[in-house]
Amino acid sequence: MATNDTKPSTYTCNEYREEMILAGLKKRLAQNGLSENERSEVEQEILRIEKVMDF
Repeated sequence: MATNDTKPSTYTCNEYREEMILAGLKKRLAQNGLSENERSEVEQEILRIEKVMDF
């Protein structure tokens, strides 16, 4: 019988929330009609969240 000596990671509510926010921002970025300012703000927020999530 094989055993797994690594401790399983815990998936938290905050991680799920960050993933859902990131998905929503990426969907918004794909929409037409965003101004350059809005597009820049969304891109910056995506980068910030990805950095927090270690993407």
